[in-house]
Amino acid sequence: MSERPGARRSGSTESISELTTERLSVYLRCLTWLESQGVRTVSSHQLARRYHLNSAQIRKDLANLGELGIRGVGYQVEVLKKHLVETLGLEQTRNIIIIGAGNLGTALADYRGFHQPGFSIVAMLDKDPERIGSRSRSGVPVISIERLEEVIQSQNVEIAIIAVPAESALEIYERVLDAGIRGVLNFAPAQLGRREGVKLRNVDLRINLEALSFFLKNEGLGARD
Repeated sequence: MSERPGARRSGSTESISELTTERLSVYLRCLTWLESQGVRTVSSHQLARRYHLNSAQIRKDLANLGELGIRGVGYQVEVLKKHLVETLGLEQTRNIIIIGAGNLGTALADYRGFHQPGFSIVAMLDKDPERIGSRSRSGVPVISIERLEEVIQSQNVEIAIIAVPAESALEIYERVLDAGIRGVLNFAPAQLGRREGVKLRNVDLRINLEALSFFLKNEGLGARD
């Protein structure tokens, strides 16, 4: 997309790929920071230089949103940020639950990124009687896992984060899907099956560490991606 006059939204978001969506999230973070600094306009080249991005890729990605650039000026930060928020579905708050109130679960509950506009962690669920009834540092309550389906329905939960041991992950996964959840972020070290109509994202910290270990071992051996 060239940066030319007009703010006509002619792009279609129906064919935006997952990789493009991830880049749009990065652009949104950049624009949010620029807006907080009082920056009103920014070009694709300025974004690329400031955040070590690719200007051509930025223009291509933003073309999915329509013709939002102004020749000789760039993008209006506030306007572009608004379109990204709408594209990513962040104009409304999506309620989240975390299953597993151990060290990882409580760390996720207190992660500030999950408490930004667009998301709200309404509860953690656990089977440990000593944890049930307590709260995380940020005030997220720990509720009995027996009430999983009830909480999902009563709190209008749309996203579930699974942070339980591997041996419990599949059972929990099937329960949240059967309860109507269609977005799952899985931190358990277990591979979960795909189901039609459900978006599953696996975050396996060990796999990432092993990839780093491989890189470090082969750094001087000419290994390539």
